[in-house]
Amino acid sequence: MSLTPQDKLQLAQAKQLLDNPGLAAKMTDFIGTPIEKGFAMLPKTVSEGIGKVTQAALMKASSAALFTMKDVPGEQSSDRWHKLGVAVSGGVGGFFGLSALALELPISTTIMLRSIADVARSEGEQLTDVQTQLACLEVFALGGESNDDDQAEKGYFAVRTVIANSLAEAAEYVAAKGISKEAGPAMVKLVAVIAERFGVQVTQKMAAQAVPAIGAAGGAIINTLFIDHFQDMARGHFIVRHLERSYGKEQVRLAYDSLLIEG
Repeated sequence: MSLTPQDKLQLAQAKQLLDNPGLAAKMTDFIGTPIEKGFAMLPKTVSEGIGKVTQAALMKASSAALFTMKDVPGEQSSDRWHKLGVAVSGGVGGFFGLSALALELPISTTIMLRSIADVARSEGEQLTDVQTQLACLEVFALGGESNDDDQAEKGYFAVRTVIANSLAEAAEYVAAKGISKEAGPAMVKLVAVIAERFGVQVTQKMAAQAVPAIGAAGGAIINTLFIDHFQDMARGHFIVRHLERSYGKEQVRLAYDSLLIEG
């Protein structure tokens, strides 16, 4: 069964969101300086510790009470309120500088995960469903590349394929045990795989904040760009998942690839 014209438009919207310029490009547009200069300003202690901080932030966010929102699929998401929340945390982080990463990142990541869940709900997902909860975490792996990626591991569907096994193992674990503070090996493995990609974008965020004169106001704006990026990834991701429920994964993938060719 081929997609209806209306659903093709939906898929085209998802493609546009998922294929948008990456976070580094958006940051560069804001600060007017190539992100590479920001990387050079990052202290070694910060860049080396980002992986651990990122993984810890994702684990804390996933065990927080994120899915207690009223489960009303289709309800409009509150994107602006979540942007305000991360802007405030980014402002505080910007005021105290790069050393505040370990404190600021878990807060902003938790707010972003709640925003992602809100977007999922607005696209018809059931927040009580284990697959939906893990798909929300999956969003943090989208729109960013792992340092070990080759050409075959880039792109939206390629990333989903790379983490599919870890996602399936985590789904089985969460179905039996639930998402709790005592994360099991399957959840730890999934979070580690996602953190590898999310950490690249956290490093880009920190590089932008390392540019002189960014300060508290700049930190707030950078965090707003940060959540805006992941809200876009979430919107595209959950549109695709919505279409997959109607047409099947293979049909949607073929339609998506044909859009890429036509584009």
